[in-house]
Amino acid sequence: MTPPTLPDDAWWRTAGDRIQTLLDASSSGGAVARERAEQLVREVTDLYGAALERMMGAVLALQPQLADRFASDDLVASLLLVHGLHPHDVELRVAHALDTVRPYLGSHGGDVALLGVADGPDGYTVRLQFQGSCKSCPSSSVTMELAVEDAVCAAAPEVASIEVVATEQHPDPPVIPAAALMSRVRQPTAWHPVPEFSELSDGEVGGFRVLGMTALACRVGDDLYAYRDRCPSCTGTLAGARLSRSVLRCPGCGAGFDVVHAGAGVGGDGHLEPIPVLVRDGVLSMAVPQEVA
Repeated sequence: MTPPTLPDDAWWRTAGDRIQTLLDASSSGGAVARERAEQLVREVTDLYGAALERMMGAVLALQPQLADRFASDDLVASLLLVHGLHPHDVELRVAHALDTVRPYLGSHGGDVALLGVADGPDGYTVRLQFQGSCKSCPSSSVTMELAVEDAVCAAAPEVASIEVVATEQHPDPPVIPAAALMSRVRQPTAWHPVPEFSELSDGEVGGFRVLGMTALACRVGDDLYAYRDRCPSCTGTLAGARLSRSVLRCPGCGAGFDVVHAGAGVGGDGHLEPIPVLVRDGVLSMAVPQEVA
């Protein structure tokens, strides 16, 4: 039975976790029981995969334009990925994934360019170049990389590595090794569902307690932004702050910050510390530092 607290899409997207839990539980019956349970899952998956392949072949032969319709449905697309039946190739899926996070990257004063996707013996390698990141925000590059990695891995699980090519004016070596990038991105954060953020209306600011950390969330138009509850100018709380257009004013010292552009200070007041907020598995989620989680 579907719990009433979860949307249908989110419930089905978490089916893999529930299946894995059942498989783990089967281990209590010994190695043979575990092996039989895994074989049962493989048989059922292969059966439905074979039927899905025939259905996709028949449908797309009659109406090729439905390929985009299937690809745009996250739940359908995820099942097609499992069976290697997704109608779009890896490069197109990666490009679409980057489009979904561009509004978030723009809030950090940056963007990302897809330089190419190469197939190798261990899987696909995606080459990216970050552009125009907010120089005054030290956490901006890490949060941007986190958003991009999450989107790319969800859209193209065949991707084995991500290479970030530095811009020409950057003094560092031309390529950041994928392993180094992933260790920087993955270690400090964990994702936590925050569906309550979506209840904010345009121009509204709200303080939320998430795993012991206070986050300040606000909505500008259709976009949500989240920041740590700390004014960099007076170091006080931002509780009671008001939003005018895209500028958040500290109730204590009056300093202003542009929430749409990485929390950059208006007139040199420092910058807020941004917190990534993305839709993951159909649920609005926030990146929480590991020491807090």
